[in-house]
Amino acid sequence: MAAAPQTTFASAFPAADEAHWKTLVERVLKGAAFEKLVGKTYDGIAIQPLYPRAANASPMARSTQGGWETLARIDHTDAASANAQALTDLENGANGLALTFAGSTGAYGFGLRADEDTLDHVLDAVVLETGLPIELDVGAAGTALAAALEKIVNARKISAADLHVHFGLDPLHENADVIASTALRLKKAGYSAPIIVADARRVHQAGGTEAQELALALASALSSLRALEKAGASLDDACGMISFRLAADADQFLTLAKFRALRQLFARIEAACGLTPKPIHIHAETAWRMMTRRDPYVNLLRTTTASFAAGIGGADRISVLPFTQALGLPDGFARRLARNTQLVLLEESNLGRVEDAGAGAGGIETLTDELAAAAWALFQQSETSGLPLFLLSLSKDVTKARGARLKNIARRKDPLTGASEFPNVHEKPVEVAKPARAWKSDTLFPPMRLAQEFEALRDRADAGATRPKIFLATLGTVADYTARAMFAKNFFEAGGLEAVIHDSGDLTEAFAASGAKLVCLVSSDTVYAEQAIAAAKQLAPKAAKIYLAGRPGDLEGALKEAGVSGFIYVGCDLIEILTEALSSV
Repeated sequence: MAAAPQTTFASAFPAADEAHWKTLVERVLKGAAFEKLVGKTYDGIAIQPLYPRAANASPMARSTQGGWETLARIDHTDAASANAQALTDLENGANGLALTFAGSTGAYGFGLRADEDTLDHVLDAVVLETGLPIELDVGAAGTALAAALEKIVNARKISAADLHVHFGLDPLHENADVIASTALRLKKAGYSAPIIVADARRVHQAGGTEAQELALALASALSSLRALEKAGASLDDACGMISFRLAADADQFLTLAKFRALRQLFARIEAACGLTPKPIHIHAETAWRMMTRRDPYVNLLRTTTASFAAGIGGADRISVLPFTQALGLPDGFARRLARNTQLVLLEESNLGRVEDAGAGAGGIETLTDELAAAAWALFQQSETSGLPLFLLSLSKDVTKARGARLKNIARRKDPLTGASEFPNVHEKPVEVAKPARAWKSDTLFPPMRLAQEFEALRDRADAGATRPKIFLATLGTVADYTARAMFAKNFFEAGGLEAVIHDSGDLTEAFAASGAKLVCLVSSDTVYAEQAIAAAKQLAPKAAKIYLAGRPGDLEGALKEAGVSGFIYVGCDLIEILTEALSSV
């Protein structure tokens, strides 16, 4: 049988080039500056709308083969329950455990007790000698827990060489020299996995930038290298004793580039030490700061995106925060979804089968390089000032970045689905094993969540006997007011104020029947010019406050005189206006 003729579909279209693309873009912009399409990260890195393929790019190898290791977080405060968590997770798809102890960077108010009995109980029936990946998030109890694990291993007559435990000793929590001597003792005893961790999650938790997070990781790692060399280790051995931890968040491209940049940066340090760079080991945990208490199911999308980005960015191990983590200690259902998030990406999407999927992509390569350059410049400050002073300086920079984020979130320049965008004031509560509780936070890098200010407003609105309402006074036809009515509904419900939309009948009677104390006029600019002043005067005697959706323009003075006290529009400060509105009901 003759072969079927091949058709090249692309031949029917003219060859595309950048000049032609720019011509088309200029038509769409209609005279606006091209820079309108250029984004910027919080590190000041420009994100262009189009990149050519990167020439001569090569993939960056992770230290594990065939994808990343799927770790289940074990953080229950009760040892028996934590052991049950561990066995359930291992029986249902997880291939490793992230043991999270109280007071550690990733505990978030819960965590295992940091003692030998708890550790022994949690690992009961866990077959460690198979090389099961274990990650310890230990905080200031690192060296004590390392000694406790040694006792457990010896009592069970397990060879240290058969274990794959990352002890997680952190020089930002304990003395670097003490950690170094402990690491050398463990190395001599036969433990071959990395013992010390350069954990930079605290910068991300506090609202810092990607470059700031990377700079802390490098500064911490170099501090450990020096302490290990001082204790008698060769630089080559010392590099192999250090692993890294980074946060992975829902900004897919920045997360992907951040993990790639870390490999590039540490390879530069290794080369400066006269070593041949080797793949470093990176553990990713999905980010605390992106988690929301309101509409928490959206967290499933956030953690999926974060896991995807970290996985294809080269993370060797990933642990996923369950979608209810910000509400309290997650139950079995939330833990199952966290576990299955990774399993779907690995087993169904086969993401682990491609090494460094971003290699050669112009946007990814450029972002990786520019992020690495920004992080290196910050890291050099630690070399000039020393680690303690660098931490103080970095803390101030992180505070500035945090303020910039919160400002953009308040203005919805950085939208948060379910919190600042598309809120659901009638959402049903979800179950947790234990409700959230207060916890001692890092003093230099206090943790935050991006949605917390909106959540505080929602909590305030929920605290009363009845939910406060705002009456959306529609003017003109449906076509005139629909767009701004939907804008105003989302705007006020982000603060817990239920929007009641007027659709027919007398305006004053409908307002009285709504049970609302607040009013927002909604329509088009044309209708405002004809009806807004009269409507405001009509409603002012009974309304605690009247807002108008849109910028007032030349009508501002007349509208305020008629009783309008505020204006809501794209780019205004929602937190400020919603706080004021709630104070009026």
